[in-house]
Amino acid sequence: MMPKAALYSLLFGLLVFALKGLAYLLTGSVALLSDALESIVNVVAALAAHLALRVSAKPPDENHPFGHTKAEYFSAVLEGALVVLAAFSIAKEALPRLGRPTPLEGIGPGLGVSALAGGINLALALYLIREGRRHRSPALVANGRHVLSDVLTSLGVLLGVGLASWTGLWILDPLLALLVAANILLIGFRLVRHSVGGLMDEGLSGEERHRLEAALSHLPPGALEVHDLKTRRAGPRSFVELHLVVPGRMPVEEAHRLCDELEARLKEALPGVEVTIHIEPEKEAKGG
Repeated sequence: MMPKAALYSLLFGLLVFALKGLAYLLTGSVALLSDALESIVNVVAALAAHLALRVSAKPPDENHPFGHTKAEYFSAVLEGALVVLAAFSIAKEALPRLGRPTPLEGIGPGLGVSALAGGINLALALYLIREGRRHRSPALVANGRHVLSDVLTSLGVLLGVGLASWTGLWILDPLLALLVAANILLIGFRLVRHSVGGLMDEGLSGEERHRLEAALSHLPPGALEVHDLKTRRAGPRSFVELHLVVPGRMPVEEAHRLCDELEARLKEALPGVEVTIHIEPEKEAKGG
């Protein structure tokens, strides 16, 4: 399902880019051009996400015993970088128009084509975010959020270009383009920040960690303490590591049973999590 969703993103991204390019050709609007330039990023990012998802779906091997799921983060980082590049390209096109605003033509047909592209993008964005969350895929979620931001900026551009045509204030056209550039620059920064956090083994979110700590708040009989709780995420996979303190004379079989019980609790609190438990004797207890 995930590679299929990424493929849909690529195909519909090409369609939307073609429609937005047509809207620009009909009107000559630099704001609509900025909307089309952002869609180029959608297409390239969708291709990168498709390739990354194929790599991340590979099972663990001798060289990658924890799997290949971090490949998705490279896709999200690339998308963020491309968004930043698009923002600067838009600014380059819009700034000269501030000094010489240009009347636009073909506003009606152009805005109609752009609205159609926006509707297709909205359906695609909601689908990608839903599938990304269902499969815990940062690449699909990042792609979906970017497409959704594209929908919002497209709506702003449509309203602004329509207002410029109605009032004759053609300087609104390059101003809108610069606002689009600033908005997607911020989105690009957020995408890169999230993905770099994943590549740097950033811990799970506060809400997820709270669920884990709640599961550990009442230990099974025989367990004395847990400490050194560590978490990280690699694409759709979550990892938890902790130390479990037990009586020094506890049989190995009993300690193993406690580990199984504790692991089951954590997986109930956070489905799909992979747990590593290190057994320690009571002399290693840290208290608290």
